[in-house]
Amino acid sequence: MTNALKMTGFDGETLEIIAFRLHDQEFCVKTTTIREIRGWAPSTPIPHSPADVLGVMNLRGTVIPIIDLAHKLGMKSTVANERSAIVVAEVHNMVIGLVVDRVSDILTVRGDQVQPVPEITTSFDKSYAEGIIANETGMICFLNLARMFKERDMEDVAA
Repeated sequence: MTNALKMTGFDGETLEIIAFRLHDQEFCVKTTTIREIRGWAPSTPIPHSPADVLGVMNLRGTVIPIIDLAHKLGMKSTVANERSAIVVAEVHNMVIGLVVDRVSDILTVRGDQVQPVPEITTSFDKSYAEGIIANETGMICFLNLARMFKERDMEDVAA
């Protein structure tokens, strides 16, 4: 367990996370990066935007980009429906909306519950993942939004 603590960097911490589903997989992020959770609403497409940018939406007078998180993670794009949600997050001082299939839970976990991503997973960019949380219902991939959306990428989305 000590090795996992050193590798994930969460020893002694209590983490508040929000868990959500993309296809049949569960992911989570720290609640400190989340501004709000909204029901699904269509976005306005932007010509020549990156493939993972579905478009933009008006959030109380501010136009924010809406990201297909499944596509960003290399998965089949999300087909939004009435159960879909937009998780509004702040990354590198920019507000973005992340489309997810559904939000499943808000959890409190101990830092020692976050295990390192196994070395054999070659199809997933491990820089996106803080680690894996195993619980009674399965495994949750703990995402790091700051690493997933680099500052220069955020400038491209905003342009």
